[in-house]
Amino acid sequence: MEPELLPRLFDEATARWLQEVAELDLGLVASDFGRPGVAGALAEAEVLLTFWGAPAIDAAVLAAAPRLRAVVHAAGSVKHFVTEACWERGIAVSSAAQANSLPVAEYTVAMVLLSNKRVLQLRDEYRSVRGVEHAWHLRYGHAGNYRRTVGIVGASRIGRRVIELLRPYDLELVLYDPYVNEEQARALGVRGLALDELCRVSDVVSLHAPALPETRSMIDTRRLALMRDGATLINTARGSLVDAAALTGELASGRIQAVIDVTEPEVLPADSPLYDLPNVLLTPHIAGSLGNELHRMADSAIEEISRYASGLPFLHEVRREELDRTA
Repeated sequence: MEPELLPRLFDEATARWLQEVAELDLGLVASDFGRPGVAGALAEAEVLLTFWGAPAIDAAVLAAAPRLRAVVHAAGSVKHFVTEACWERGIAVSSAAQANSLPVAEYTVAMVLLSNKRVLQLRDEYRSVRGVEHAWHLRYGHAGNYRRTVGIVGASRIGRRVIELLRPYDLELVLYDPYVNEEQARALGVRGLALDELCRVSDVVSLHAPALPETRSMIDTRRLALMRDGATLINTARGSLVDAAALTGELASGRIQAVIDVTEPEVLPADSPLYDLPNVLLTPHIAGSLGNELHRMADSAIEEISRYASGLPFLHEVRREELDRTA
């Protein structure tokens, strides 16, 4: 991992727990396997503990790590650094994606409820008429969460958690996922729909699909046009799921609103209209683990290392055959 991330990932108690279950040197943290001292550690390592900034574990790295049996990632996706050589060698891989999904789902639920309540518009208008009594109930008779329809795109780990968290509210939940049949949708407590129909009927459309060739720009000009006037698009998944130019144009018209945590490119240029549009809540990819939420991922990773040390299988194993359908 990037060395400066270590104190953010492990607090004192977590670091102490890690040292109880594994033999390691917390001073040896590398984002480059060529760093001095790493070669000797690799030669002895059974497990690699990785985090953001982990370098690729390729055939050359594996050749230098003859005892390596497992990679435990204290974050989400492993696609960018776990190579084919790892799978061919039979390396066991674990990810803290489950732990990282929780804050994303919490963020999404908060944004669903606030969007339907028209909080952004009310905040701005309250500022503009400050000190003056206003007939808010007359002006915002269209606001509220009672019997609103929320469309979930993707029954991913996060999508399922969002469904679970929204279930107690008086909302209708609909789902698009090509891998979920009608019986499975009913078991989740949702109604399965085609993506076009979901866009057409939802007051909020929330994206939870992985970034794959077939999901690129799945929310395009045509599907944005299908969304109801005043509806909200929430993207906490990947920027590539949405046609950026089409979304910017639709939002500039003021017809819909959006909560955008992920974009393509990852950092928008300074002149992007999305920074200033009143119907857009733009955040810098922070829906996932932030601040003390990183410790949850650290706890998950250490629990996996503890299981490995006890001869138990990983609870959150990453399987090679599932990578084509996951983030």
